[in-house]
Order: sequence, then structure tokens, then C-alpha cells
Amino acid sequence: MACIRKKIKRLLRQLQFHAWKHTCFPKNFCTLFFAMPELPDITAYITALEARILGQKLERIHLGSVFLLRTVAPPLESAEGRTVTALKRIGKRIAIGLQNESGGNLWLVLHLMIAGRLHWKAPQSKLPGKAGLAAFDFPNGTLILTEAGSKRRASLHVFEGEAALEAINPGGIEVFSTDLEGFRTALTRENRTLKRALTDPRIVSGIGNAYSDEILHTAQLSPITQTHKLTPEQWQRLFTATRETLTEWINRFNAEAKKSFPEKVTAFRPEMAVHGKFNQPCPRCGNPVQRIQYADNETNYCPTCQTGGKLLADRGLSRLLGSDWPRTLDELEALKRK
Repeated sequence: MACIRKKIKRLLRQLQFHAWKHTCFPKNFCTLFFAMPELPDITAYITALEARILGQKLERIHLGSVFLLRTVAPPLESAEGRTVTALKRIGKRIAIGLQNESGGNLWLVLHLMIAGRLHWKAPQSKLPGKAGLAAFDFPNGTLILTEAGSKRRASLHVFEGEAALEAINPGGIEVFSTDLEGFRTALTRENRTLKRALTDPRIVSGIGNAYSDEILHTAQLSPITQTHKLTPEQWQRLFTATRETLTEWINRFNAEAKKSFPEKVTAFRPEMAVHGKFNQPCPRCGNPVQRIQYADNETNYCPTCQTGGKLLADRGLSRLLGSDWPRTLDELEALKRK
């Protein structure tokens, strides 16, 4: 019996590492490809929308799915005929402010979730097939919301007044509106891993899976380091890396959005250092980027730059391999050659 177990274990190990070595995409690639737009992406959308709909009258709203609208009052129709007076970001949501002639304020709040995307089309454009969720007609064009896949997660809320609008804010701090001490205080209210703390919208606003990977690589910190264990020097590195990373991508995307409407919003960019770069060379040290897979997400990191050369345990693989799980890149390469 022991001999059979060893053979099965060896076979599973060979199959798993064959797939690990030769695949370019994660096993949950379809879900990951449509990753949720984060702060730089939402900022780019707002930049593009400001140039197109600010000051324009919203003539008509067409719903392609009744499941998109998550509020009953005020009615969606009450937004028609109003003029767009403001655009703002609330976490990973886009809020469109509307006023009528009497000065009443309404807000349309769009949450794109994972697979929702915005498109700017010619005036009076129709909704595209099954993916079309909503169309917002303006005199100069039509804003269309689509969602790929069969799951309908994107949402539209209608709120009246600023107070109602703030009720949907998860409450995370704005990185560019706080200082180092405020940043540290927010992330240490609970003892969490850096990855979880950065991606929790109740702690930090607008950061998700992709940019947390890039931030932690820039800061040269492990994604599983506990927030209560960081030194003052590490806090400074993390705060600086968070601001610099987001600024770099916001500036890049805003420059693109000023030229054309953002049609290719994705969490996988060739210029990124580690996110989506499993088994590709780290731009800092040249060693292969590794990953931790869990549910519909994965964390990408460089062992050499971030974890002192240690491979972080992947829940599925480490459970399969047990004591055979490689602890370093050298052990990993040796296991691959077996």
C-alpha cells in the first residue's frame, strides 16, 4: 500500500509540475483576465468621461438587464433630462452627478465589478447582444456598459443627494489624501497580511489584486508579512511604493484616456513587473516570478526580491506535495528536472 501511495504521489507531482512549467496562463485564466478595474483604471475612465459628458444632458437610459439596477427609489427614469455636473470615484465605483433645472441632485453609481467595461459609441447606438447591460444616450454619443461572461455582477445605483451617495463608500483611506502615519494607522487596526490589508476596500480605497502585487514588489516586501510586524523603515518603503506605483499608472492611463476612450482595460499589462508574470524574469533580479493561487485570484511575487529567496506555499500544491514542497528556487528547479 505504501508503495502504491508513493507512485500516485510521484505521478501527481510530475503532472502538476509539467503543467506549472509549460503553461503561460493560470488555471483560472478566464476569470482572471477580466480582473476588476482598480484606482488607475477608474481614474482613466473618469478622465475620458469628463471630456465627453460633463455639461451634457442625459437624454435617455436603456437597460439591457433588469438585474443591473440595485435601487428602487429614486426611479431610474428621473435621471433622464438632467445635466451631468460632476464625476467622481468612490472606491472602485464611478459616480455621475446630475442636476435638473430646479437644482435637484441625483447620482448614478456604476460598479463594474470583474467583467464590466465602459464603451463610448456614436449617438443613439444600440446595446450589443447579451453583453450589453445599459446604454446612456447623450447628444454627442452613447455610453455603453457591457459585462463579459454569464455572471451578472456589475451594478447601477441611483441616489439622491451627497449623504445617500456616501452611504455606499466602503470607508478605505485615500492614499493621496493621507500621510504616512494615517496610512500606518489604517493598515494596523487589524493584524493582517500586507496583501489582504492593501486589497480590503474598508482599509485602503481603490487597490486590488493587480496593483497590490506591483506595490509590494516595488517596496520589496513579502505579501504575507503581517502588518503588525513591519519596521518603521518598511512602513516608509510601503507608503512611498504605494504612492509612486499608483501615480505612475494613473499618469500613464490618463495620458492614453486623453487621446482615446479606454477600450482595453485589463489587469495584465506588459509593462507590469510581477502581476500576471508567473515564471517570467523579475525585471529587478532576473529570477522567475512565482505565484500563490487561491479561489479566483492569485498573488504574484519575486522570491529573491521580496521573501529572501523563500517560496511561499501554494495552498493546492503544498497540500499535494507535503514535505516535498520546495522551499527555495534552487529546490524548485531541481524538482522540475526530476
